[in-house]
Amino acid sequence: MISSFQTINRLILAALLSGVIGFEREAHGRAAGLRTHILVCVGSALIMLTSLYIFDIYVGRVPLDPARIAANVVAGIGFLGAGTIIRSGSSVVGLTTAASIWAVAGIGLAVGCGYYLGALMGTLIILVTLWFLRKVEDVVPGKKD
Repeated sequence: MISSFQTINRLILAALLSGVIGFEREAHGRAAGLRTHILVCVGSALIMLTSLYIFDIYVGRVPLDPARIAANVVAGIGFLGAGTIIRSGSSVVGLTTAASIWAVAGIGLAVGCGYYLGALMGTLIILVTLWFLRKVEDVVPGKKD
């Protein structure tokens, strides 16, 4: 059984990791910024914690798979991300923000189940992708904004 201390730590870590990513999105004026990313990640962590809690309660009494609820987070978060994607003339904007929302849901699930290394490395890779690769894209010839 997950202790109260572990629960609190996992939710706070989810907020901190996603807050860094949300801050990057906010700094670039994106539709989904700091609060949205934190809410998605903490919500995902809470759903994962709930899945584990339910599994612990019913283990041995009923066949349960704690990953089933988490799998629905992955599918369901796509609807939130879809709301950030906008077609503007011949171009589409908001794809990166939608992807970052989906990714922080993954971070939340990882933190929620205690997979801290995956959550930390995922956060680092996402930040490098959002920040550093933006600079690389800016120098790509023929890149339209």
